[in-house]
Amino acid sequence: MTVPERPQLEGLESTWDAVWQRDGVYRFDRSATRDRVYAIDTPPPTVSGQLHIGTVFGYVQVDALARFQRMRGREVFYPMGWDDNGLPTERRVQNLYGVQCDPAAPYEPEAVYEQGSGRRPVSRRNFLELCQRQTAVDEESFESVFRSVGLSVDWSLVYTTIDERSRRTAQRGFLRNLARGEAYTAEAPTLWDVDFRTAIAQAELEDRPVTGIAVRLAFSKQDGGVLEVETTRPELLPACVALVVPPGDERFTGLIAARCGPRCSRSPCRCWRIRWQTRRKAPASRWSAPSATPPTWCGGANCVCHCG
Repeated sequence: MTVPERPQLEGLESTWDAVWQRDGVYRFDRSATRDRVYAIDTPPPTVSGQLHIGTVFGYVQVDALARFQRMRGREVFYPMGWDDNGLPTERRVQNLYGVQCDPAAPYEPEAVYEQGSGRRPVSRRNFLELCQRQTAVDEESFESVFRSVGLSVDWSLVYTTIDERSRRTAQRGFLRNLARGEAYTAEAPTLWDVDFRTAIAQAELEDRPVTGIAVRLAFSKQDGGVLEVETTRPELLPACVALVVPPGDERFTGLIAARCGPRCSRSPCRCWRIRWQTRRKAPASRWSAPSATPPTWCGGANCVCHCG
């Protein structure tokens, strides 16, 4: 036997993968007792693009644990699944083929879709068929990458989150919750996708830093001082026509000593009109000094204490 000068690495992954599959090296033995089973339940990766080094790195660490437990003589349950259900899949198909799901569009049995840009409306049934076709292609790509890495997965246990079995399991689980009184309807705020016109989860959001607005309210007090109030909710300012001071609050004594005007029925009046200035989000050192102009004392019909 002649030893080559350099190791031959071409086709090494596929060669050993075929051997492992033929001999069932990583096949899970369902007859094993519970005390011998080491189960690995990893969240199935979302099939909505391409795998990157970070995903592979995470699964390599899990695979090291699986191999360690096998060396200890335990039976390792290590399946692989594909999360091909939800908005990420629909978004990928939408961007890849330039289509937009339109329930009002007619179904085209012989439709052929090529990759491209745009937003051509297609029927719901056509859109679902396109999603299923694309996820099948992406799943083959994902499995090929994981096999080439050499993950010790039992590939006979592959599952998907949108196949018939998964749908039936989810439906039966929901019906069980409904029978127990655990499922209910309620009106509540939710995160809404204006494109797909559906509720979305927090995980679907992407945080991006944007320029915000801060609002500073400046009040001239009767003792010559200035009262400042700041807020990041300027959209609520139109509804704020007055500021009411709690009775007995000594911090505002100098501010509430004066009446609103001769028509005010209260003595002393505990309300005054506000003046506010908006500032772009910036360091405090860049903010201009608060206005020292005395506020317009209410004395009108819009005052919350109804002085007029």
